Amino acid sequence: MSLKETIAFRIAQFCEERNISPYALAISCGVDKSTIYSILGNKSKSPEVASIKKICDGLEITLGEFFSTPEFDALEQEIK
Repeated sequence: MSLKETIAFRIAQFCEERNISPYALAISCGVDKSTIYSILGNKSKSPEVASIKKICDGLEITLGEFFSTPEFDALEQEIK
């Protein structure tokens, strides 16, 4: 998985765990729903850290909790 795919996976994972839709997540985070859907879909190639921070705030978790997973640990360094 790429970094972008891993971020989308993690957001989807939290939505499933908390039984909320991406739209409900957007409302709780104060983020436009198009931002959430672009991260989950193929529009956003590289989500901004500020957006991820807002999502974490809405989920009441830290950035550390968001990124502290085996999926992120297993990512290869992306060289552009």
